[in-house]
Amino acid sequence: MSSQGLEKYIMKYNFAYCGESSKYQIISKVGQGTFGEVFKARDTTYATIVAMKKIIIENQTEGFPITALREIRIFQSLKHENVVKLIEVCHTKGTQSTRYLPTYYLVLEYCDYDLAKLISNTKLTFRLSDIKTIVQQLLNGLYYIHSNNILHRDIKPANILITKNGVLKLADFGLSRAFSANQSDKENRYTNRVVTLWYRPPELLLGDRNYGPPIDLWGAGCIMAEMWTKSPIMQGNSEQQQLTLISKFCGLITTEVWPSVKSLDLFNKIDLPKVQQRRGIEKLKTYIKNAYACDLLEKLLILDPSKRYDANSALDHDFFYTDPLPSDLGKILTQHSQSILESHTSSRRPARDMQHPYHRISIGAARPTVIRTYDGYQDRIY
Repeated sequence: MSSQGLEKYIMKYNFAYCGESSKYQIISKVGQGTFGEVFKARDTTYATIVAMKKIIIENQTEGFPITALREIRIFQSLKHENVVKLIEVCHTKGTQSTRYLPTYYLVLEYCDYDLAKLISNTKLTFRLSDIKTIVQQLLNGLYYIHSNNILHRDIKPANILITKNGVLKLADFGLSRAFSANQSDKENRYTNRVVTLWYRPPELLLGDRNYGPPIDLWGAGCIMAEMWTKSPIMQGNSEQQQLTLISKFCGLITTEVWPSVKSLDLFNKIDLPKVQQRRGIEKLKTYIKNAYACDLLEKLLILDPSKRYDANSALDHDFFYTDPLPSDLGKILTQHSQSILESHTSSRRPARDMQHPYHRISIGAARPTVIRTYDGYQDRIY
């Protein structure tokens, strides 16, 4: 078949189970980055608002990106109140300008807020009961995906959405993957180049490739602390500096507190702090003023991942069952109009990773980034 004939064939091809994007009316662009664009759109059939994440295909000759396929498959397997819903995958018809190749979108439920913007908003103050609600819903979402053998691998405030009714949703599964229990004769060999730097746990920074759900619980602990501090608690500019900050905040990384750390590739290759300073987590206690909150934080930010609380244990903690009890988050959000929240975040960009939760943007070297490791295969993350 000639190239012209192939183009006409593609243009007329009817994609099964993948509708056309023409039924969605784009309202505005939410963001743009190296790995995708996101649009706020209206479903003209049902008059509902959705988010449309454009799938970037960098090399057309290699077909549909395996990372996008993985994200779609994970979305299809997860159905939970605290996980953002994939509505459908749709496409545009190819045009001459696109060499008659279609463009694909993930159509996702639209959420009004993301946690990064809410935390940085100086006009919004969370009560203890509100913090309990947010952390509880975050842990509920993690418990669900881990029970379904899925690791998120990029837990941070920008990837946590909240609806106007106060329902929290885990979003952006672009780095996620299924995991399996270790077999006695074979260890897992996942990439450790995942999770945005400020929320990356010490085991990944030290080269661990045989990890599991504890990596997501570390991020949950960082976010919980951030609800009080209003900014990320450990803001390293490099992996070495991040490890140093972790040591200062959570204690020295030694074989006494973490026996299996000696087996990690980088433990003896990185210069770790040797002198104990006052732990940052102790400083937090001076203004968190809630003993149960401090205790749960310590259990989520334990250096040894085998001793770190899992989502189920964390949900059973007394923090959630003592006064004040978790509140209705929708009530506090209704007190702040969308325009107030949007004007604040657009006029003042705080010193944090403010990338939109539906996509991943390219940011400066001084800010945390997600590094994709391909292990020899383009567009493949293990």
